[in-house]
Amino acid sequence: MDRIRDLSSKKAAVIFTKSSCCMCHSIKTLFYELGASPAIHELDKDPEGREMERALRSLGSSNPAVPAVFVGGRYIGSSKDIISFHVDGSLKQMLKDAKAIWL
Repeated sequence: MDRIRDLSSKKAAVIFTKSSCCMCHSIKTLFYELGASPAIHELDKDPEGREMERALRSLGSSNPAVPAVFVGGRYIGSSKDIISFHVDGSLKQMLKDAKAIWL
């Protein structure tokens, strides 16, 4: 859990992913299209990835635990949540408030 907290606080937007996850790719693409440049941490390429995945589940991330998105150091959800925030317009505002985008 400490590693998750540490990594999620290093940048305004952070996404924990797996390299083979299509929803992870979609969420990353959405962030890039909104003008954000999130830190990406691929759990399947990290020696501590399984432990980090368990920690993400304990935060409330669904199964699968990725994508898990943090904005401003705060866990905001997985793909379903992010899509909902985007549709209602609040994702862009969250990114602005965290200074992940400057539009």
